Amino acid sequence: MRDLPVILDGYKLTVVEPPAPKTREDDNGNQVPVTDRQGALQFVVSLFAKLQVPAGQRAPKGEEIKVTLETDPGDGFGEDTRVALINPRINPYQLGSGDRVMSGIAFKAAGLAPAKAPAPAPRGEK
Repeated sequence: MRDLPVILDGYKLTVVEPPAPKTREDDNGNQVPVTDRQGALQFVVSLFAKLQVPAGQRAPKGEEIKVTLETDPGDGFGEDTRVALINPRINPYQLGSGDRVMSGIAFKAAGLAPAKAPAPAPRGEK
């Protein structure tokens, strides 16, 4: 299964490393840009994802994730910027064989958008 949609609405996503073109090391040790099957340049961004909890509750530990972006997100997504992912998806992977196997999920999105401001609390409530 590929490109499984994922809902991250309940998470705060904060930029840890700003978006940059995605690169891979070739056989000669040189960094080369990564493109999709149509030849479009891919980008990567590192985000810190932390569960949003109601006021007064303690949030569990967050996690840093790397997300491949299918389009250039443009400027305005510097470090510590709160963002939302456009069309986020995950892809499970498994590398290796025998006694040494690594598995996990890879995050992918169409792009980045500024995060929406949290809704203000209703009057009379704290």
